[in-house]
This record gives sequence, structure tokens and C-alpha cells, in this order.
Amino acid sequence: MKKIIGSEIAVFLLAIQFMTRLPTPRDAGFTSERLTAATRYYPLIGMIVGLISAGVFYGVHLILPVLIAVLLSTAAGLFLTGAFHEDGLADTFDGIGGGASKDRALDIMKDSRIGVFGAAALILALSIKIAALSSLEPQSIVIGLVAAHGLSRFSSVIVIATSRYVRAEGAGKHTSQGISGAGLTVATITAALCLTVIAYFLSPAAALWSAAGLCAGHVFMRAIFERKLGGYTGDTLGAVQQTSEIGVYLGLVAWV
Repeated sequence: MKKIIGSEIAVFLLAIQFMTRLPTPRDAGFTSERLTAATRYYPLIGMIVGLISAGVFYGVHLILPVLIAVLLSTAAGLFLTGAFHEDGLADTFDGIGGGASKDRALDIMKDSRIGVFGAAALILALSIKIAALSSLEPQSIVIGLVAAHGLSRFSSVIVIATSRYVRAEGAGKHTSQGISGAGLTVATITAALCLTVIAYFLSPAAALWSAAGLCAGHVFMRAIFERKLGGYTGDTLGAVQQTSEIGVYLGLVAWV
């Protein structure tokens, strides 16, 4: 039992290392199998990022207006993740936005430089997030941040479970084997917890609107990249996370 628990802790720590800049033990017991299994904890890591971002919002809002608190909480989220998902969004739109072939699109997405399509997508995404959150009541912002970060990582997990990785190598290569049934169950339970939090602290209707927004963001982004690429990359997982997160916020705005 101790061995199983120790292994699972190592998997969780690897998920934190891969998805955030949060401090973890240098020797987290890395193995390729554990990194693959870490996918199950992506929604939980998202909730942690959202909780910290919500804490920043709450603390700042005690003395400053909502808009400034939202801006600083967004900055905190970017710092915690190293803008990991935002980079994927920009790379995805750079690769696909120009109408290039699949191979050319994949090459463009590997380029560390940001292009016009990527910059436009990133600016719009951040602007929509900030505008949507700023239009909500403070309690809804706190709950929305925690739940949206968790649910949007679950959206990426669904891509891993239902699509295929199209690169020979890359940052998302460890996801190419998909996710086990047990891992998907863990991720799904975490996502259900996020919706339960919304339903309990806001209302069941708010949870339904959030779920609808999540699905819309998920479907929207997959419609953009899967037809062109025939599957996903690490960058497109980040793009799905971003549009799904935005979808949750917009769902909450629609509920209000």
C-alpha cells in the first residue's frame, strides 16, 4: 500500500512540475510511465492554479477595484503556469491561421517566434477573459476562477482520450498513449467536483451554463485544428484549454 501511495504522489508531483512553476522536490521519481499517468491530475492542478488566482483576486479586491483585481489575478495565473497554455494558443493560430499545409503548419507551430495570427489570438483571449470576469460579481469571479481552470484542463484531457497525437516528438509526446480508464475516471470526477462547486456556491443553472460554455469552447477549437492536422499536438492542447476556460467564463456571464 505504501508503495502504491508513494507512486501516486510521484505522479501528482510530476503533474505539478509539467503544468506549473510551483515548487516541488527536485527528485519527484520521474519515469515516462508516471508522466503519462500524470494526465489524470491535470484538472486538479488546474483547480490549484485557479484557487491561487482566486486568492490573489480576493486579496487585491479588498483594497482595489474589480478590474485591477482581475488583471492581477490573471497575471498570477500566467506566472504560475509560465503562460504554458497561452503559448500553445498562439502557436496553434500561427500554424493554422495562414492556410498552410499540415506539415508546414506543424513546422510553424514549433517556431518560438510569435506571428500576427498568434498575437491576435492571444490578445483577444486575454481581453475576453478579463472582460468576462470583470462583468461578474466578486463571489462569481472567485468560484469561476477555481472551476474554470479545472474544467478547462479536463477539456484537454478529453482531447487526449478521443484524438491522436500527430507529432513524432514534442512536449505533448507523453500523452500519445492516451489515458487509461482509471485515469479518465479521476479526471472526470475532478471535473464533476468543479461543476458541483459552481452549483453549490452559485446555482445549478450557473453550472449548466458553465458546462455549455465549456463544451462550446472545446468544440470550437477542435473544429479549427483537427480538420487541418488530423489530431492534436501539445500546442493544441493548450489552445483547447484556453478556449474552454473562456467558454466557462462566458457561460457564467450568460447565466447572470
